[in-house]
Amino acid sequence: MNPWILAIRPRTLPAAIGPLLIGNILALHLESYSWLIAATSMLCAVLLQIAVNLANDYFDFKNGIDTAERLGPVRVTQSGLIPPTSVRNAMIFCLLMALAVGSYLIWHGGWPIAILAAAAILGALGYSGGPYPLASHGLGEVAAFIFFGLVAVVGSYYLQAGDTTINAWLLGCAIGLFNAAIMLVNNTRDIRTDTQAGKHTLAVRIGEAQSKVLYQALIYLPFGLVIAGFLMGILPGLPVLLAGLSLLIARKLSSDFYAVSGEALNPLLGRTAKLTMIFSTLFSVGLVFTA
Repeated sequence: MNPWILAIRPRTLPAAIGPLLIGNILALHLESYSWLIAATSMLCAVLLQIAVNLANDYFDFKNGIDTAERLGPVRVTQSGLIPPTSVRNAMIFCLLMALAVGSYLIWHGGWPIAILAAAAILGALGYSGGPYPLASHGLGEVAAFIFFGLVAVVGSYYLQAGDTTINAWLLGCAIGLFNAAIMLVNNTRDIRTDTQAGKHTLAVRIGEAQSKVLYQALIYLPFGLVIAGFLMGILPGLPVLLAGLSLLIARKLSSDFYAVSGEALNPLLGRTAKLTMIFSTLFSVGLVFTA
C-alpha cells in the first residue's frame, strides 16, 4: 500500500465525516441552507483529521512511543517508510490547507467559528505533541468527544443556522461518544506498549477490564440519548428509528471487544469508525425525509 495512504489512515476518516454530515443535514430545512458551506466544512474536517493522524504518527515516533513492538497498524515514521521531516511537513501542509479552507467558514460564521478553528488547530497539534500531550495524559477520548462530537456537529449547524439548538447539542454528544469509542479501542490495544513508553492514556489508567466496560457505555449511550430526545419531543421519530438499526452493529462490536485483546483489536478500530458513519448516515437519511 502507498505509504502516504497508510499515513492518512482512511479508516479513521468517518470520525470526521459523520458528525459534519449530521450537523449539516440537521439544518437542511432552513432557508439559509448552503451546500457550499456544507461541502467546505466537511473538507475542512477531513483535512484536520488527516493532520491529527500525521501529527500522531510524527510525535509518537519523536517521543519514543512508537517502537518495533507496536501492535497496531504500520506507522510510516517508526517503520521508516517516510522520513520524519516529510511527515511533519505534510502535517503542517494539511493544517495550513484546513486554515485556508476554513477561512471562508470564518468569514461566514464570524468570531465563534474563528475561536473553534483556533481550538481545532491547537487540539490537532496538542493531541500528541506540545508540552502537555492530551493523549499521554488520559484525555484522548475527551478530546475526541469534544472536537469530533460537540464542535463538529454544533459548529456545522451554527454555520448554517447562525444559532444552535438543543437537538444539535444532543446529537453532538451522541456522535462524540462514538468517536471517543474509536480512540478507546486504539488505546486499549496499546496498553502494554504505552505503559512501557510512559504514555498514560485513559486505558492505561483504568486497565483493560474497565476499558471494556467503558467501551460498551460509549457505543450504547448514543442510542439512549437519541431515544430520550425522541421521548422528550426534541428529535423526530424516523431518524431515531433508522439510526436504531445500527444498534445491531454496536451489539456485535461489544461482544467482539470483550472477546479479544492486543493486536486482535485492530479490526475493531475500523469497524467502530464505520459504526459512527452508519449511524450518522441513517440518522441523516431520516432527517432528509422528515425535512
